[in-house]
Amino acid sequence: MTTTRIFAAKRILTMNPARPEATHVAVRDGRILGVGSLDELRGWGPSELDETLADKVLMPGLIEAHAHMMAGSLWRFVYTGYFDQAGPDGRVWPGCRSLPEVMAALRKAAAEMSDASTPVIGWGFDPIYFGEQRCSRHDLDQVSSTRPVALLHASGHILNCNTLVLQRADFLRADVNHPGFPLGADGLPTGELRGPEAMMPVFAHVGLGRELLGGDEVGIRAFGRICNRAGVTTVADLAATLGDGEVDNLLRVTGEADYPARVVSFLRLIGLSPKDAVARAVALREKDSERLRLGRIKIVADGSIQGFTARLRWPGYYNGAPQGLWYTAPEAVRECFELALKNGVQVHTHTNGDEATDMVLDCMQQALKTQPSPDHRFFLQHCQLADAAQFRRIKALNMGVNLFSNHIYYWGEQHAAVTVGPERAERMNACRTALNTGVPLAIHSDAPITPMGPLFTAWCAVNRLSSTGRVLGESECISVAQALHAITLGAAWSLGLDGEIGSIECGKRADFCVLDADPLEVAPQALKDIGIWGTVLGGKVFEVTSA
Repeated sequence: MTTTRIFAAKRILTMNPARPEATHVAVRDGRILGVGSLDELRGWGPSELDETLADKVLMPGLIEAHAHMMAGSLWRFVYTGYFDQAGPDGRVWPGCRSLPEVMAALRKAAAEMSDASTPVIGWGFDPIYFGEQRCSRHDLDQVSSTRPVALLHASGHILNCNTLVLQRADFLRADVNHPGFPLGADGLPTGELRGPEAMMPVFAHVGLGRELLGGDEVGIRAFGRICNRAGVTTVADLAATLGDGEVDNLLRVTGEADYPARVVSFLRLIGLSPKDAVARAVALREKDSERLRLGRIKIVADGSIQGFTARLRWPGYYNGAPQGLWYTAPEAVRECFELALKNGVQVHTHTNGDEATDMVLDCMQQALKTQPSPDHRFFLQHCQLADAAQFRRIKALNMGVNLFSNHIYYWGEQHAAVTVGPERAERMNACRTALNTGVPLAIHSDAPITPMGPLFTAWCAVNRLSSTGRVLGESECISVAQALHAITLGAAWSLGLDGEIGSIECGKRADFCVLDADPLEVAPQALKDIGIWGTVLGGKVFEVTSA
């Protein structure tokens, strides 16, 4: 007979309204046998009492419903973000507070490379923090003019490269005429590449291959460590390439007993026709495993707001920047929706700007007329500028939203002063409006765009504090309980997995987040500071360690 293990805890927050808290949880065969008192659970028969977590608070394993595998892969390169950030091993890397500091970090990395042909790659860069100063190919030429140099922006939607890279990609020409290639005073591209059409042809020349998105073994393992440190037991990898080799690699590594997270991987539409993407998603379902879930699609409609590539409705950008880019044509979005609904394939769509949200809602409305579906679980990802009228449309179409609450902290001041202006900034990532309208809600980090940490994301949604400490849109603050729901059951529902994860109750996966303090007892302002001891995945304990 399989052994039953009963975990004792200081308090268990179950997210199950029928039994919202308890002191013990029984686990058998990787699933939750029951939740309650020790006497109740002993009624299941012979068991072993485990008091390892007796002084801890348990929650359902936290769910990061929007991240990217490259959050693990990028750490092999040079971190050049503005804010300090911890790596997979817990080491904190200092931020670069100016463009000269960014260049110094890249030059230092170049000097330490023994191979003169090895590319120098920085990531996490965002010039919006440096006022009007942008990075050009001439800046990167000062790092090296004889080896490829590239700088990936924090948004992931813009790439800077040096002159050598532009030459190798045959883009250093006066006849380049594309909104993704800003031109300098000399009529030549500045080296800033905006959007996938401009970036993708260059990736091969700077050493950013498919493994950046799909994850090689090193990246997949680092991604797992990041999840563990954040209390995450299930993570959605949105926008994966998912070639056969990548899928085999993911199945092998996530299938190891010591891998600490479940991965839900979405196939990106970029580079595929809607027909081919849906067919590929259907085929990938056959490779589903307990730790790796496949068969879903991610569409990217527009770019990023702070990168000025998102599509905004009138009056556009507050500082007068040109309109952003369409990453996927409306016709392709509509076709993908119709084919996906017909084949039962879930689709999540990135819309940062409100014009992009309008476009996607129009496409969904048309698709549902030809392919009605009562429980499609199509979600809008980010959906940062949606207003009340758009949330009513989202509700009417039975869609959900996964809002990017972290933006309030990391870019709130820049949104108010530069990108969308004070009024629209106060209603960005409108969690309260979503809930008041009855729209299913999840919240996310979009790691590596911002660091993975659902408790921090919940803190952002609850307090809406910018990096300077200003409350930005108090009317959109939600309660701690609502934020905790968004990073557990809300996120599980967005992935179609609420029957397996998201709460601690009989029959579900034995996935827990182990905390040093009770999030319902600490002050809302302290939510982000709660220590994460570790996680439990399928009944196996994963304590956070350094390296």
